[in-house]
This record gives sequence, C-alpha cells and structure tokens, in this order.
Amino acid sequence: MAEKEETAAAGEETELKKELQRVVKMILEEGEYGIEITIEAIRILSCLAELKLKKPVGLGIDDTVLPEKFKCPLSGEIMGDPVVLASGQTYDRPHIQKWLNEGNLTCPQTKQVLSHSILTPNCLVRELISQWCKERGIALPKSYQDIDGETIPELDRIYLNSLLEKMSSSLSDQKEAAKELRRLTKITPSYRAVFCEFTDAISRLLSPLSESMVESDPDLQENLITTILNLSIHGNNKKLIAEDPVVIPLLIESMKFGAIETRRNAAAAIFSLSTRHSNKFIIGNSGAPVPLLQLLCEGHPLAMKDAASAIFNLCIVSENKAKFTEIGAVKVILQKIKDGVIVDELLGILALLSTHHNAIDELGEPDTLRCLLQIIKDSGSERTKENCVAILYNVCSKDLTLLMVISAEEIQKHTLAELADTGTTRARRKASGIIAKIHKAFPTVHTA
Repeated sequence: MAEKEETAAAGEETELKKELQRVVKMILEEGEYGIEITIEAIRILSCLAELKLKKPVGLGIDDTVLPEKFKCPLSGEIMGDPVVLASGQTYDRPHIQKWLNEGNLTCPQTKQVLSHSILTPNCLVRELISQWCKERGIALPKSYQDIDGETIPELDRIYLNSLLEKMSSSLSDQKEAAKELRRLTKITPSYRAVFCEFTDAISRLLSPLSESMVESDPDLQENLITTILNLSIHGNNKKLIAEDPVVIPLLIESMKFGAIETRRNAAAAIFSLSTRHSNKFIIGNSGAPVPLLQLLCEGHPLAMKDAASAIFNLCIVSENKAKFTEIGAVKVILQKIKDGVIVDELLGILALLSTHHNAIDELGEPDTLRCLLQIIKDSGSERTKENCVAILYNVCSKDLTLLMVISAEEIQKHTLAELADTGTTRARRKASGIIAKIHKAFPTVHTA
C-alpha cells in the first residue's frame, strides 16, 4: 500500500513539474504575460510544496528499505563518511571518533581491544551509498571531513610510541615498525604533526641505521628515509629535523649508497627541508651538494628531478651557488641541457647560478650562448625562454666579447627581438636590455 502511494505521489510530482516548466516557458518567451499565468505558476509551486511536506522528514526513506550495511552500528542512521576501524568493522566517522575520543579502547561491536585507532575510509561502502541514494532521488548524507589533526587520541600516541620502541628490537620488528611508520606518516597528517613531540623521536626512529649505510637492510633503510620525507612535509617539523645532528648526514649517506628509491626519497627530503630558509645553510654546509649533483648525473629520471628541485632551492642563497659552482655543477647541467634532459628544471638552476661571478666564465662559451638562443627559438615553454634570456643577460653584462657573439646571432635570426615583443614581462625586459647593450656597444649594428 505504502509503495503504491509513493508511486502515485511521484507521478503527481512529475506532472506538476511539467506544468511548471510549460508556464515558466510562457512567462520567459512572452513579453506581456497576463496575471493569470503568474497565478497559475504560484498554484503549481504551492502544490509541489504540499507534496514535499507530506514526505517523511530526514532522508525521506523507510528504515525497512534502507540496507543494514548502510547504517552506522552506533547511530542506526545512514553513514555520511563510512570508515573502517582496526577491528575491520565499519562506522560513520563522527560517531566512532566520538567513541574513541571518550577513551574507549575496544571495538563497540566485537569488543576486540584495538591495536590502534586509525580510521580508514571505506570507499566501497561510500560509493554504494552514493549510488543507492542517486537511484532513489535522495540527497546524499552529509560527508564528514577528516579531523584537522590538532589532537591525536591517546590510543594513537601509545601505538606510535610502541612502534618507536620496536626500533631498538630485532631486525624483523624494526622492519615491521618502519613499514608501518612510513604508511602512517604518509596517510595521516596528525601523526606527522605529533611525531616530533615524543622525546628523542628522530634519534629513536633512525637508531637502526648504522654509520655505514652500505651495511643497512635495504628495505629498512628505504622505509626509514621515506618516513623522514613524510615527516618533513609538516611545517613545524622542518627546523627540528634539519637541526638534528643525525638526519642530514644519514640523508647524504642514503643518496650515496642507497637503492635508487631510497636515494630519490633522500633527495626529496632534502628538497622538502630546504624550503625553510635557515635550513638552506645547514644543508649546504653539511656536504649535501656533492651527492645531489652526483644523483643528477646518473640519469634516473625521477631521482634527477628530485635532485634538481633540491639544488634549485639550495641555490637561492649565494653561499650555495658558490659551492655548486666549485664542484662543477655548471658543466654537468649544461651537458644535461644539451642532451635534452629535464631542460626546464635545469635552466632554472642555471639562471640562479648565472648571477654568481664564478659561474659566468663557464657559461661564456660561444657554443653555450648559441645553444641558449636556439632553445629560445625552438621552445614552447615561456619559463624556459625566460630563464635562457636571463642567463644571456647576466653573461653578456660582464664581457663585450660575449655580447658580440650574441649580436652576431641576433643580426641573423632576430631571436631576442621576437622575444622582446612576445615573451613574459621578465623575458621582454631582459631581451630588450640585451638589445640595448648591443646598440650601445656597437652603434653601427642594426637589429630587427
């Protein structure tokens, strides 16, 4: 009986909507519609409102129709944010979170003592609920977002501490705990936020790694270095991690002797830590430039990108520009650019290095200048063109001989003149500056 009434109501609602659509069309298309049409529109809207009022409150569904698997065991209501507890049971996030925050250490259904209180989104149930609601024209329940991570339940603190304690246990315990710490610090912001609040957390985490990384278990090393990378994402951790006397040396050793994934993640950790200005000096003075440049040389694409990102960040400060220039960074980067390897990223580094006087001599080879002009001509990247012309500007400002090489190329190809018209604001400024220098130094030379 209830189903027949529901079907009839749905049919009536559909017909009313069609009538309303017809009336609204008349109002919109006829410039001078009568008062009768307006009254008719109001009548239809009133009828639709009455139908809505007759529907049950809430989600507008009969509890006997709602599948049990869609209900939260704690509230009995449809779940807006289904999550899986350590026991394997699914609950709605706000209700199970409240249960945990009250200090409960067991699963409400199974009474099982929980090993931790991490809540993992149940994407399958969420999708099934979404599909079920959509098929019945029912509004989706409110989706609750993750807790901001300002606090972490005491149970999670206990669990985190237990993992750190395993770092002084057997190798199998260390490997198991390291894998779990890597996972937790990747997916749960609250773990990253609270980690460094523990006494000696960093030194306890890294205690299994010996002074010689060659002797370390490869999987253990990778998981611990990657955990450092994950922890470094949290802004408040950057200073603490970089200033710990153990971390940077271990990252350097990992870049030298680790498996490629470990080396890559060590470089990424250096990059993440270097986003804090004071850390740029710590890292630069620690011996990191050499292994970063070596990683850039070796040709693994992803590792090279991480190393390039770290080098770029470090070269923002003048002291590190000098260090990278001294160890031959300009030569390495130029060769990679000529080979067509991560050109955009490397030109950004070269543009920074070109502001340092020690780098200009190496950049002043005629073949290098012609190569940069050709890149401007051929590239479709505005950033690439901008960096190329910035390098040329810095180089030719020092030596008239180099300016003459650029001038000869410009007379033939008009590369800078074109960039001065079509480039970014910075590129136009630099290109125009070089052309002005050419005209001043060689008054008889005419460029386009």
